[in-house]
Amino acid sequence: MNKPSPSAEAVQLADATTRSKRNESRGLLLVGLFKMSKAVFFGALAAGALNLVHRNVGDLAQQLVDALHMDGHLVNVLLDKADLIDNHHLRQAGILSFAYSIVCVIEGTGLMLRKTWAEYFTVVLTVAALPYESYEVIAHFSGFKVGLLGLNLAVLVYLLWLLRRMRLKQG
Repeated sequence: MNKPSPSAEAVQLADATTRSKRNESRGLLLVGLFKMSKAVFFGALAAGALNLVHRNVGDLAQQLVDALHMDGHLVNVLLDKADLIDNHHLRQAGILSFAYSIVCVIEGTGLMLRKTWAEYFTVVLTVAALPYESYEVIAHFSGFKVGLLGLNLAVLVYLLWLLRRMRLKQG
């Protein structure tokens, strides 16, 4: 018995669906890797902050400035700010950075495993952070902050597009 061969249309549709799923996987992998890189960054920041507890940050900053032969008004302002950092602030920064790195690991792992809950989780956290990020861009403008806000908006739009697309397929 001969099986009927699939029509060219059916083959094209299957190929398009396969390509679409592959592209979605790549996109989620990229977003997941971005989240994991944030986890590494904030984990390192936490370790650094906690390592500085019970050390004089102002003196350490002065030693760094002397070793790099830096001077100027900005350096003096930064040294003055470094003198204001105490153990309580270092612990607080370390603990909060560590907690955020854990959240990023959860997001990144879930996204790389293509878990729908991770997409929703990331959307909710990104939307919740937008007011603060927008305020930071306005109050303390820098190209880095604008770039980070733009990257987070791109992730948000991509995940919303994926979730909408998934909902349309189901219903």
